Amino acid sequence: MLSSLLRATEQFPTGRSLLSANPVILVHGGAWAIPDDAVESHLQGVKAAAAAGFAVLQKGGTCLDAVEAAVVAMEDDETFDAGRGSFLNMDGRVQLDACMMDGATLRAGGVGCVEHIRNPISAAKKILTESPHVYFVANGAERFAQEHGLELCANDDLIIPREVERLREAKQQGYLQMPDEFGPMRSHDTVGAVALDSAGNIAAGTSTGGTLNKAPGRVGDSSLIGCGCYADNLSAAVSTTGWGEPMMKLVLSKWTADRVEQGTFPQEAAQRALYYLKSRLQGHGGIILIDSRGRVGIAHNTPRMAWALSSATTNSSGIQFQP
Repeated sequence: MLSSLLRATEQFPTGRSLLSANPVILVHGGAWAIPDDAVESHLQGVKAAAAAGFAVLQKGGTCLDAVEAAVVAMEDDETFDAGRGSFLNMDGRVQLDACMMDGATLRAGGVGCVEHIRNPISAAKKILTESPHVYFVANGAERFAQEHGLELCANDDLIIPREVERLREAKQQGYLQMPDEFGPMRSHDTVGAVALDSAGNIAAGTSTGGTLNKAPGRVGDSSLIGCGCYADNLSAAVSTTGWGEPMMKLVLSKWTADRVEQGTFPQEAAQRALYYLKSRLQGHGGIILIDSRGRVGIAHNTPRMAWALSSATTNSSGIQFQP
């Protein structure tokens, strides 16, 4: 059934839909050389996230609510580099970024460098729905979140022993002392979700703790509109994962959505995006997308990428993807 979602041209129109659609949600849990002993936790994590998001869609919920539910599930799962359990920066602190975008209205919300928000995707959604602004950072983002009903936490609540040890080892190895040290074997457990709801609208969300041993204040692609996250009913909803700097330079999510708007099938657009990323900047990572017809695309140029898809007709997941 997954193949039908890759190829099918259902009756749903692009733009704001007046017809009912068959809801679909697709999630990723990071693209890298996931070790064998972590495969099961990654698979279980993305499957649980897709199930959480699809449960919202089954009840008639919006694509925004579904994306939030799916990403929150992964932010709360210490397997992934998002929320609690994220990588530590060189100061030994967690700094989180997230973005959400609504394909029907092009409204978006993003947060960067937050240290006291357990679920930054929820803060991003609050900005999208309740602020005239698009992006908040650091203390300003935390102040906005708290003023809009989100509880703040201590940074220590987001830190786990595994990441303390991982940072210690990274510092011993001098990891990230050079600008091109983001390899495809390194962990990039950024999480993301794209969804189509019964109203025919699409949305995307991406959340991350960034890179291990990063400089304080560094923001990657994940929370930047058009880079790690993008959604437009006229094209596609896109979420990326991987080495953020090349994706930022290529505005990769928007580039991919534009290919779909020009008539490229989502799966082909996903594969072209990864080829473009590699050929232009030797970048690596993964990408997921969905259009308002319910067609999906999944691609990665790393050894593995955790992904899961849920719809009324299929529940699929994997640690690799071969179209």
